[in-house]
Amino acid sequence: MKTLMRQVYKRILVAGLVVGLAAGNVVGQTTDGGSQRKLAQTGLKFLTVSLDARAAGMADAMTAQNAGAVALFYNPATMAHMPRTLNVALGQTQWIADMTYNAGAAAYRTPFGVIGISGVMVDYGEFLETIRVDNEQGYEDLGTYSPTASAFGVGYARALTDRFAIGAHVKYVNQNLGKATMELDDNNNPVKKGYAKSVMAVDFGVIYDTGFKSLKLAMNARNFSRELTYAEENFELPLTFRIGLSMDLMELTAMNPNMHSLLLTIDTERPRDYYENIKIGAEYTFMNMFSVRAGYIAPSDEQGFTAGLGLRNVAGFDLDYSYSDFGLFNGVNRFTLKFAF
Repeated sequence: MKTLMRQVYKRILVAGLVVGLAAGNVVGQTTDGGSQRKLAQTGLKFLTVSLDARAAGMADAMTAQNAGAVALFYNPATMAHMPRTLNVALGQTQWIADMTYNAGAAAYRTPFGVIGISGVMVDYGEFLETIRVDNEQGYEDLGTYSPTASAFGVGYARALTDRFAIGAHVKYVNQNLGKATMELDDNNNPVKKGYAKSVMAVDFGVIYDTGFKSLKLAMNARNFSRELTYAEENFELPLTFRIGLSMDLMELTAMNPNMHSLLLTIDTERPRDYYENIKIGAEYTFMNMFSVRAGYIAPSDEQGFTAGLGLRNVAGFDLDYSYSDFGLFNGVNRFTLKFAF
């Protein structure tokens, strides 16, 4: 028994060191010259919003988790371990400032691997448009406009061995900020200019089953793309790199795994435009039917603790809900409906 426990501690320690080293220095953010690193320099940030309620309930620590079709939004390689032939997920995220994200994904197992499709559409709501003119108010009301954003992709995952799998996700990304009024013509009609951009982006990842219990290690990179230009300003997509691990801690006890499960997930993330951070999540499941989730991200400007609930096999569907605290902003609610066969 003591030998077994030493092996357990050793493997968890090694896995933790791998994740910790990958995170680098979480606090120090200076360049080689000693100046502060520039943050928030990327565009199309809607690509970084978590779209799955189960994932969000565990602070998005999903890199090393089997996630079915929603793996396309996190680590596409984990689709390779999808247990069913077809997996479908539909969800809504009620984001801050009354923005709404609607997302869907589907994955289908073939003899040659798992193929998936994904889509997300963002509703930013309506904004007032004005232009400066020489009148009593100093401006003229031009009505409203409604920016939109979307991303549609195709993914593929394949298990190369019984322990190692790879995956990729290619997506077409579009953001339309609407048409801005540049001036008024001689007839006092607005002269408008459109501001819409689209680009192809790629995500890819790997996952490795260590062979010890359910311990898995994984890596993924998201939002590889070329540089874009709005007017005269160049910007890049929010490229991120993650390393993660996951394990059911109940396997280290004598408890019945069909009655109790306690999944621990840890991700370290290096974004292009923010500090390196650590995401820690946990999910307790009772009788493979009811789940309670919690998570935490550090460091973070506003987002703190996350929590969620899940019900499995409710009339053939899985239902998930999560709540994320965003400090000065309103909390974020997410709902996801899934089914598989």
